[in-house]
Amino acid sequence: MKTISLLAAVAAGALAVPAMAQDNRDTSQDFNGGYVGLVGGYTVQGNDADETLVFDTNQDGTFGEPVNTAAGANAFSPGFCGGAATSSGNIGCRNDKDGFEYLARAGFDKRMGNFVVGVVVEGGRSEARDSVSGFSTTPASYTMSREADWQAGARLRAGYTPGGGVLFYATGGGAYARLDNRFTTTNGANSFADNGKTNGWGYAAGGGAEAMLTQNISLGMEYLYTDVKDDDYTVNVGPGTAPATNPFLLNGGGTDIQRSDDNFRTHSVRASLNFRF
Repeated sequence: MKTISLLAAVAAGALAVPAMAQDNRDTSQDFNGGYVGLVGGYTVQGNDADETLVFDTNQDGTFGEPVNTAAGANAFSPGFCGGAATSSGNIGCRNDKDGFEYLARAGFDKRMGNFVVGVVVEGGRSEARDSVSGFSTTPASYTMSREADWQAGARLRAGYTPGGGVLFYATGGGAYARLDNRFTTTNGANSFADNGKTNGWGYAAGGGAEAMLTQNISLGMEYLYTDVKDDDYTVNVGPGTAPATNPFLLNGGGTDIQRSDDNFRTHSVRASLNFRF
């Protein structure tokens, strides 16, 4: 969050400079028409420390069932962590990875007096990664991770410009991410298969400010909250070389694993450089 605060402070200063230099420029057509731009920013994730793995031990599509040993004990009694496992025991996990994002965008604005309404579409990728791990009494670790191979969005935006020069706006609309899911485990007995890449659909909302540097070039600063739902990723656990008394096999010969939270939520602070025509 310190990174976001620093970026916000830098951007506020950057927006203030062009805003003070509007006196000698015709601002009557600012924020009226089409534009294309490049976007760069930083993405962080919220606190997901309570996330766990959930199990379907008879593979009937219902998750939330316990994985028990032959003696009836909870095989995952060591617990879970909201990050990537660093060992086969629950003694600490790596934090989720925040990271930079890079996008291209195109949009169109319609100015009506001092009010502006428009639409923007964009696509690119983020380096943020979200992980969750579980630990069995074997001992063994099981980690699910996901990140966006690429992402896209289409949003409306509406705002106010006090005579041109600077636009203050709110934005919201649909979001999509092509998610790269990965599974790792220290369990060498069972077999594991997953369905890899999945599609996440959801929404994004936020707001920002945009300032004209010249008649055709603008600099923007934006905050965006994105929430996409990924409920398709599943890991199928099979026998491998494990005996029939293996906890994953006791209730029907196999177990499916998913994440308890199928929403991938991120907060982004980004800057944009736009060419208006």
